[in-house]
Amino acid sequence: MLEVQNISKVFGGVHALVDVSFSVAEGSLSALIGPNGAGKTTMMNIISGIFPPDKGSISFKGGVITRLSPAAIARRGLSRTFQHIELFAEMTVLENILVGRYIKSRSGFLAAGLRLPFVRTEEEKNRAKSLEILASIGLEGKADELASNLPLGEQRMLEIGRALATEPSLLLLDEPAAGLNIRETRDLGKMIVRLNTEREITILLVEHDMDLVMRISTSITVLNFGQKIASGKPADIQRNRDVITAYLGEEDPSC
Repeated sequence: MLEVQNISKVFGGVHALVDVSFSVAEGSLSALIGPNGAGKTTMMNIISGIFPPDKGSISFKGGVITRLSPAAIARRGLSRTFQHIELFAEMTVLENILVGRYIKSRSGFLAAGLRLPFVRTEEEKNRAKSLEILASIGLEGKADELASNLPLGEQRMLEIGRALATEPSLLLLDEPAAGLNIRETRDLGKMIVRLNTEREITILLVEHDMDLVMRISTSITVLNFGQKIASGKPADIQRNRDVITAYLGEEDPSC
């Protein structure tokens, strides 16, 4: 579904990514991991169109999306969440989901202003779909609450719900477990697996919680200092010496 080919990115002389290539198979629950500063979020930003690459190309469902705008990429069926929560804090929970539905709307400004019949029908459909999404993430009882009033765990869920509102075939999740406690992380893992198996959404996950990654992922790509150092199944990654060294450092032979 996703092909990342020879991607490089430099920020002010710092090589954030160096000739990185990997693929995400349709239907998979894949993970992109690595120590802090490895280039994971930079890669997510390039895939989703926030940054252009300095070199390389990205293909999604057979079409090149390199240098397309984030909105154009989202319309093709690729959506994402962010490492730092990016909700509309002064909107309600339901309104945040409806924002995600905007990309699926067909009515323009004039039609909306005139309140044409098909606009009202579309609004009703979007509201019903949004309420269904809230039910699927356990927030159906908080539709009218301000997003800013939700605890962190529910804000994380809401951001995933807003991404689901675009009806993606590929969902990028950037550190969704950041700041969550053990119970919240467990519930998050169950929901991610449901999205993958029941909704048949292909998922690419960036995450520092290795227990979560190893438990739910079907394949893993590892970055270190902007370069790919390993790729494979979770069991293979756990035994890979380059990965162990990247996370734990070289063993001192004098010890």
